[in-house]
Amino acid sequence: MKRDLIPASLRRRYRFEEREHACSILAGDFASEWKDLLDCLQAFTLRKSYITKGGGGRSDIPQTLDGFLKKRGWSKRRFDIQVMVDGEPYPTPTHEIDNFKNRVGVEVEWNNKTEFYDRDLNNFRLLHQLHVLSVGVIITRVSELQDLFDSLGIGKKYGPSTTHWRKLIPKVNGGGAGGCPLLLVGLGIECYDPIA
Repeated sequence: MKRDLIPASLRRRYRFEEREHACSILAGDFASEWKDLLDCLQAFTLRKSYITKGGGGRSDIPQTLDGFLKKRGWSKRRFDIQVMVDGEPYPTPTHEIDNFKNRVGVEVEWNNKTEFYDRDLNNFRLLHQLHVLSVGVIITRVSELQDLFDSLGIGKKYGPSTTHWRKLIPKVNGGGAGGCPLLLVGLGIECYDPIA
């Protein structure tokens, strides 16, 4: 990874891994989108209120990250794909990408079932093969945050079978995204604000 492409202030707060030179592609070919992503991460704070808040649905964490990107012109995107076999069309629907702009896709997986990683990686693989997506980004939580959740008495809310770093990496290393360049971002304790 070209570590100098990511500001030191962000490297202290997040865990980063890339595949297939994703950072160089983002910085070189998608400078505006790269800036949006870095600015989004710089502005984000993992507030205690975000992780202790009850209720279902999409939590404040992905809503905050998605909301930042939306203000920069990112949007949800679904692609209508058909495969022709002997003149017969076969629809091949893709999953909607949460944040898409100019061939870059960003998915935020905070506390979902781990199968969501399979869905995201497969979607990135297919769209990359079709020359629709150049880089896929997944923002998730580092596994070590479980200690924080346990100390706050909410550890069961964030179980070991939900999305976190140690569940993502084997799926990526197993080729889940094919040859699609990936940037993986882990939200960790260094992003945490115990007061807010």
